[in-house]
Amino acid sequence: MKKIMIAGTSSGVGKTTISLGIMRALTKRNIKVQPYKVGPDYIDPSFHTFITGRDSRNLDSYMLDDEKIKYIVNTASKDADISVIEGVMGLYDGFGTDIDNCSSSYTSKITKTPVILVINGKAMAASAAATVLGYMNLDKDVNIIGVIANNVKTESHFNIIKESVKKYCGLEVFGYFPPNDKFALESRHLGLVPMDEVEKLSEKFSSLADEIEKYIDIDRIIELSESEEVVSKFDLVEEMEKKNLFELAKGKTVAIAHDKAFNFYYRENIEIFEKLGIEIKYFSPLEDVEVPTCDFVYIGGGFPEIFAEKLEKNDSIRKSIFDLYENNTPIYAECGGLMYLGKSIIDKSGVERSMVGIFEGVSEMTPRLRRFGYCEGKAIEKTVISKEGDCIRGHEFHHSIFKSDEKCAYKMRKIRDGKVVDEWEGGYSKKNTLATYLHTHFYNNLDCIENILKNCER
Repeated sequence: MKKIMIAGTSSGVGKTTISLGIMRALTKRNIKVQPYKVGPDYIDPSFHTFITGRDSRNLDSYMLDDEKIKYIVNTASKDADISVIEGVMGLYDGFGTDIDNCSSSYTSKITKTPVILVINGKAMAASAAATVLGYMNLDKDVNIIGVIANNVKTESHFNIIKESVKKYCGLEVFGYFPPNDKFALESRHLGLVPMDEVEKLSEKFSSLADEIEKYIDIDRIIELSESEEVVSKFDLVEEMEKKNLFELAKGKTVAIAHDKAFNFYYRENIEIFEKLGIEIKYFSPLEDVEVPTCDFVYIGGGFPEIFAEKLEKNDSIRKSIFDLYENNTPIYAECGGLMYLGKSIIDKSGVERSMVGIFEGVSEMTPRLRRFGYCEGKAIEKTVISKEGDCIRGHEFHHSIFKSDEKCAYKMRKIRDGKVVDEWEGGYSKKNTLATYLHTHFYNNLDCIENILKNCER
């Protein structure tokens, strides 16, 4: 089983650019690449998917136990020639101080994946070896097989780094990559701009791959990517059968919002519907006149604030969604979906734009992140995805606040290193509709699917 992880010494070191370049270089060789991303990111995986033509998968140890992560890798990689996992933050950065808590290093161990460490070689010579040695020694169970030096302008500079790492660490340096603004991807307040908004993306990635081939030894990376098979005790179909989900799903249809404004979904969440035989109908809150006929509605996250004017103008679909709410059709909305189901959004120019209006509240953008990271919500009351007292794990990551006097449906808390470090209330539930800032992974709690399907019967 060929697989490799591209990890960095820190955020901003260039692992995304290197990862995307390697993925594209491999696909240009007609190699089938299965991409993955450590952690809860939505945007980087969209680029992975664009490049490889295969759905990128999130490997998130907070929301998924080890067996579920191994199951995802085992099933998604079956017909691939090689798997490429992009790490998150620095190699040992995760949730809190425990390096085995949601880190790239831990993910590499449970998936038995060799690691290539990306370092920032700018203004560094033999000290690069000290950096690499520290990463090697912090957890010797992590299989670091080599290094790529980013931001290195000349071959002579690269050779100093290469020989130093070889001398003091005994590791190969697979190459370097010079600084080049041509390959920078435009940023936005929640990270990289989603793939469908970047012009000439295919051309950009093709050029990136050509440059990667010039400076990095792809052949050697392929050679050293051979690693152990991943076996899992978890079986999704068995778990769904235990909960009688196939019977509950018979004849059901889900309408899923998907366009430039709403596109943040874990692939596995959609895949569960597919495996259950639920008919999926995609619709666009930006373009469509009404929601297609369905048994329940799923509205994911995205950037409704960027497209607020156009969302406001499409009053017919807003009325269609409100009518479904009034008729007690189950509706589940995450983050951007919450903003859309509120009364209004104040856009970038300060103009208040009308939204669906199920919840009395106004979304306002903030100059900094209001919530960031893993958290869990305990249901104060019954909602469309949970019974009272149920606990849902997920993550929040938003640059907005929802100002509302509506009663909240969940008690939220963040636990780090065994201690509760923050508590708040969140999520709003009315009739058969739930809207929350919390993004969740349905593998973590199949009860969510069971509850949605049972609510379809009411």
